[in-house]
Amino acid sequence: MVDKKLPFTKEQIENIIQEHPTPFHIYDERGIREGIRKLSNAFSWSPGFRNYFALKACPNPHILKIVKEEGSGVDCSSLTELIISEKVGMRGKNIMFTSNDTPDQEFKKAYGLGAIINLDDITHIAFLERTAGIPETICFRYNPGPIVEGNEIIGKPEEAKYGLTKEQIFEAYRIMKQKGAKTFGLHTMVVSNMLDESCLVKTAEILFDLAAELSRKLDIKFDFINLGGGIGIPYRPEQEPVNLNSLGNGVKKAYEKNLASSNLNPKIYMECGRLITGPHGWLVSRVLHVAKKYRNYIGLDACMADLMRPAIYRAYHHITVLGKENLTSAGVYDVTGSLCENNDKFAIQRNLPEVGEGDILAIHDAGAHGHAMGFNYNGKLRSAELLLKGDGSIKKIRRAETPEDYLKTLDFSEFG
Repeated sequence: MVDKKLPFTKEQIENIIQEHPTPFHIYDERGIREGIRKLSNAFSWSPGFRNYFALKACPNPHILKIVKEEGSGVDCSSLTELIISEKVGMRGKNIMFTSNDTPDQEFKKAYGLGAIINLDDITHIAFLERTAGIPETICFRYNPGPIVEGNEIIGKPEEAKYGLTKEQIFEAYRIMKQKGAKTFGLHTMVVSNMLDESCLVKTAEILFDLAAELSRKLDIKFDFINLGGGIGIPYRPEQEPVNLNSLGNGVKKAYEKNLASSNLNPKIYMECGRLITGPHGWLVSRVLHVAKKYRNYIGLDACMADLMRPAIYRAYHHITVLGKENLTSAGVYDVTGSLCENNDKFAIQRNLPEVGEGDILAIHDAGAHGHAMGFNYNGKLRSAELLLKGDGSIKKIRRAETPEDYLKTLDFSEFG
């Protein structure tokens, strides 16, 4: 059971709103730092352990600065993410670049930054060599196919577009060794937002087995094994978080059995993003309308352009009505936004205390894949991002978009 507490009060948010109108995303610096440290401590048995923060979760330079200060690297998968990382001083092996149908300019940028390049397909070898060159360090993403189950977000591995088959991955490392690569890594990610510790340990076991076999048959040594991300967070109050210490111990046992026993000692990497920022971000929104039709509706000044997970995944996000935290349910509501789409809903048939116009709602666990997945359908503008700093002060780390931002890429020249 998770206590969905807030790091701020209604009074504090009302004061913030005077300068920063709703809706906005707000992140808790202290919580983010603590989350990174808990993960690092759980894997402290592995010398050189490092988490490469998945920038797609929350691509803001001020968040990345916190991550960097805590010793983490960054996982990128686009040109823009590489540029953000470069601007905050991340270069070289501080960056893991995981390709995914990657254009040539992105490979060139990653190569130029000296990033660790993690290839997603055997055909990318020739493409990378032609467009950028063969790096000294190379990694491949493994797709284990039907030997392991995925989940509803990523899907079954054999149906996923990601990664190399076992036959392909042997050939890929053989080719790269011939082409002069000196340092090797291995990666997979078959689940997302997983709370089942055993599934995460099984991922490690599969990779460790494969690394040992590759080392034995191809005479290569792995510098690192990247277990991917995939560690979930308890979006629902009744869910239990992953016990990181227990997970770390489970991975350690698999490491000792499958790698250390073969005299192999690669570093352990991960690429957690959701785990780091997800529980420490909230979408704060004001109630504009309360309507009674066939159902009761709470209409917010936010919409799915600010948080689309509930709409596309039917994902649960807990909601707190500020100042009414201790009140019992007074009704069942759909909590909606203003898009011209009927799935623009943050909650469906949710028990909440009595809600009125002007009430302020905090939508929990919006620190990952929240603002990052925003869009401009209906001409909606993406909201501001704020940082609740460790000293209690508030810093605006992204301003809200304006109509001018939306319109500036359009050509109105012929309209006078």
